[in-house]
Amino acid sequence: MKTLLILLGLLSIQLISAQLSPSCFTRYNYGDVVQKSILFYYAQRSGKLPAYNPVPWRGDSAVNDQGDNGEDLSGGWYDAGDLVKFNMPASSAVRVLLSGIVRWKDAYQALGQLDLALDSVKWELDYFLKCWIADKEIYYYQVGDADIDHKFWGRPEDMSMPRPAFYLTKDKPGSDVAGGTAATFAAGAIAFNITDAVYSQKLLKAAESLYKFAVTYKGKYSQTHSDTGTYYESSAYEDELCVAAAWLYKATGNTFYLTEAKLYHSSATPNRLDWDNSLPSCQLMLYELTKNDLYKGEIQKFLTVWKPGGNTTYTPCGLGIFDRWGTARHAADNSYAALWAAELGIDPLENRNWALSQINYILGDNNYKMSYVIGFGNKYPLKPHHRPSSCPDLNMYCGWDAFYSTAPNPHRLEGALVGGPNKTDGWDDDRGDYVRNEVALDYNAGLQSACAGLVHICSTGELPPNPTPKC
Repeated sequence: MKTLLILLGLLSIQLISAQLSPSCFTRYNYGDVVQKSILFYYAQRSGKLPAYNPVPWRGDSAVNDQGDNGEDLSGGWYDAGDLVKFNMPASSAVRVLLSGIVRWKDAYQALGQLDLALDSVKWELDYFLKCWIADKEIYYYQVGDADIDHKFWGRPEDMSMPRPAFYLTKDKPGSDVAGGTAATFAAGAIAFNITDAVYSQKLLKAAESLYKFAVTYKGKYSQTHSDTGTYYESSAYEDELCVAAAWLYKATGNTFYLTEAKLYHSSATPNRLDWDNSLPSCQLMLYELTKNDLYKGEIQKFLTVWKPGGNTTYTPCGLGIFDRWGTARHAADNSYAALWAAELGIDPLENRNWALSQINYILGDNNYKMSYVIGFGNKYPLKPHHRPSSCPDLNMYCGWDAFYSTAPNPHRLEGALVGGPNKTDGWDDDRGDYVRNEVALDYNAGLQSACAGLVHICSTGELPPNPTPKC
């Protein structure tokens, strides 16, 4: 029955997505973005794929990924255009996706995508469960050496390089990645509570034990594990612990966790929400759980930073820029935060207007009149920095010639959000430009949840009029 529901969800994407426009008038079909984004995560799957795999140019890969003691670490998602499994950004991405599913479940139901969305995130949650060996207090947070991986251009099905696994222990802790994953387990427990109570309890048990590990042995994983390189260095761990405790309180009702969330909370004004900075989520969760105006004021200060007149630079055509990496990702992530705040009654019209302007820019209100989401609209990136989609069909040779090819990728990476433009709205469809044209797990998460939020407020009649494009 479950497989049938998933197949029906896939069929709706392939055959009738054009008919799934929201009931109110919108410039763009946000529901179609949600559907296509789900497909992107299917394209990132590692391990042995199910029979209903909807991405025909992907097959089984890295099925022998394992830990130092032979633990099965197959499965999960590849991080970006590369083939490493990094749990720090991946756990953040799944948490943002789960938050959108929990918060705007009605949007996924209206789109016929709830079962497919849950199946999508379950793939990564199952992998995280393999990574946490509670009785030994070992947590595997990465599989693959990025320096070795980046010397290879080809499909994951053909990998032959070593894929070492890196793990936390009480002597070499990582409260950031462990806490972030605990938060994701707790969010998953809530999302699956109705559809699969047994799985929900499994996630909750893992969330509580991994949270205890994270707070008992404190440290930043990128400091205690210098051998993993400079990829996804963490700046702090208190924000992940706050979010983990908040989700655990939401999942259990145990006031111990609310006290813990307040303990790790900071009143500082963050400059963005992303895989490394969970403080906006910490503040949003605490306001949602307590309705204390202290947290409301913090959220307002944070979002003011992003809106025109704040500290954020804007392109001439209207996209808020944090830094040069993943500009569209940052705009989408913070749009998701703004829609979440609006749902909590915090400056709803202003926050929805701003989020709509950013999402519309990404989908076509820009100087190129193109979508930065592959497969959405009539004009979109054709040459993303992404190994498997740049390769020809399975069983055909693929190497660095595919990277250097000037032709479009042979396979369309449906639903993937590329990095985005520079501060002057400039962008080139260049596979070699991993700053502007790579894709990543965390890039799509905020976009998908923000678009689900727009579908929701469209159905409730709260969607503001489309802002006038600046270009």
